[in-house]
Amino acid sequence: MTANWIDNQKNLMLFSGRAHPELAEQVAKELDIRVTPQTARDFANGEIFVRFEESVRGSDAFVLQSHPAPLNTWVMEQLIMIDALKRGSAKRITAVLPFYPYARQDKKHRGREPISARLIADLLKTAGADRIITVDLHTDQIQGFFDGPVDHMHAHSQLANHIRAGYNLENITGGLPRLGPRSRRREMGRLARRSAAGVHSQDARPIGTQPGQVQPRRR
Repeated sequence: MTANWIDNQKNLMLFSGRAHPELAEQVAKELDIRVTPQTARDFANGEIFVRFEESVRGSDAFVLQSHPAPLNTWVMEQLIMIDALKRGSAKRITAVLPFYPYARQDKKHRGREPISARLIADLLKTAGADRIITVDLHTDQIQGFFDGPVDHMHAHSQLANHIRAGYNLENITGGLPRLGPRSRRREMGRLARRSAAGVHSQDARPIGTQPGQVQPRRR
């Protein structure tokens, strides 16, 4: 095989969405690579355009996208990036999601409700993702929504080390904003060598109701 076929060889390429490019730059620094240059812009009607400035043929592509507000915009941008890589003949595409969008909607509580976490998995697969890397899913079962490998990373140790290094642990109790998986709460307490408590919150207000507004009783 000659050098003319270098594009067919497997090589690592990192791609970043616009939600948090600083994170991608830090990841690239740790891996001693660079973020692949791209053109990304919004049309006047809000549509997103993405084009990569280098050949991606045969590459092992990692598409890193954070999902802060506006979450739906960044989800769509990542899907478009994955689609562009698939059409550019990338060998394997890994979607990296530090926060999995819609993870809290992982099951139906009542009738006529969506399972939006499954929808996100279907969208990633349809766009062309072969693998997902994500951190601290709302529930482990979300891994089963994606038809392919899922690397579910945990940040328990890093968070516990940060707590031990930065806080006085005398008579301290960690509090989680919601109950969440009990095993995760126990693990955090074990790693920090302190107790951890969960706070149960429930907002049953119907859509459009303002905080403090009385909700009509259902009959």
